[in-house]
Amino acid sequence: MRKYIIIILSIVLVGGSLFIAKYLIDNKNKPKPKTDKIVKTVFTEIVNNTSIPLVITTNGNLVAKNKIELYAEVQGILEPTSKEFKQGTSYNKGETIIKINSDEFYANLQAQKSNLFNAITAVMPDIRLDFPSEYQKWQNYLQNFNSNKSLQKLPETTSEKEKFFISGRGINTVYYNVKNLEVKLNKHNLRVPFSGILTEALVNPGTLIRVGQKLGEFIDPSVYEIGVSVKSEFRDLLQVGKQVELYNLEKTKTWTGKVIRINGKVDASTQTIKAFIQVSGKDLKEGQYVEIALQAKAEENAFEVSRNLLIENSKLYIVKDSVLDLVTVNLIFENEKSVIIKGLANGTILLSKPVPGSHKGMLVKISTENKKQ
Repeated sequence: MRKYIIIILSIVLVGGSLFIAKYLIDNKNKPKPKTDKIVKTVFTEIVNNTSIPLVITTNGNLVAKNKIELYAEVQGILEPTSKEFKQGTSYNKGETIIKINSDEFYANLQAQKSNLFNAITAVMPDIRLDFPSEYQKWQNYLQNFNSNKSLQKLPETTSEKEKFFISGRGINTVYYNVKNLEVKLNKHNLRVPFSGILTEALVNPGTLIRVGQKLGEFIDPSVYEIGVSVKSEFRDLLQVGKQVELYNLEKTKTWTGKVIRINGKVDASTQTIKAFIQVSGKDLKEGQYVEIALQAKAEENAFEVSRNLLIENSKLYIVKDSVLDLVTVNLIFENEKSVIIKGLANGTILLSKPVPGSHKGMLVKISTENKKQ
């Protein structure tokens, strides 16, 4: 009985093996399922070579042309004036912007004037005896002497003997000491040399001011300058008196400036040359960041494309018979966001937007939307 069971199981196993082998052979010869090729839709533009003006763009910060930093040349307590010494305060030409207490200094000046008066008075008898012809001019000087007014110039000496006599009595020394004190007295009151606005205030009334201490900054907000660096190869574009266009970062406002100075030296490290442009207008502020456009020559038979379309800085993708092709172009000029190129024939279909994963020979379909004809 066991013998028959073994024979039957052997027959079943052999039959099953044959069936599985036949099934595997039949499936091996079946064709593989076809997969559809992925065709990407691309945006393109038609090349139309024209004359394109080259525009050099640069940037910088505005600086007031008339700008002074306020420093103290004398010591004393800062006193209030008719206007608050605060940022944003406007002053007209000739107005007092800084007033430092000068009571002690003024008293010293008056004492020195008194010393001069006494010194001249002491030598008057000697002048009457030794220089009788010169006595009257010295007498007139004493009669017109006013300690509350600016000191008058000493009478001119007419001979070396008189000159040595006056100098030997120390009158010249005292006179120039007084004149020096008068000059310093005027420095206690600072008047603005032009109408403008206070942009920096570092002290308050009641503060003890020391010699050499910075007090603030004052500017004329009507005229500004900006220094820009341009590649030395474009130095011919910079001419004194040439007008240039300036605009803000948002490109919402524009101003017209003029080249007023050009540095005669090329920066050795950057090979650039510095030019200074003067500009006036509303909405301009000290330190404002602006961009400048310098018009260069026009490039004939050229085309402008976006910088992000460039491959390896010299190649572009074109569409030929629904297939991408990579061609080399001649790069003429670079702007911040675009480049000027040559080497593409009119009518060439050029990619206008980058395609992720693009490669030469890639099958594409041209979009009918946002397409330049």
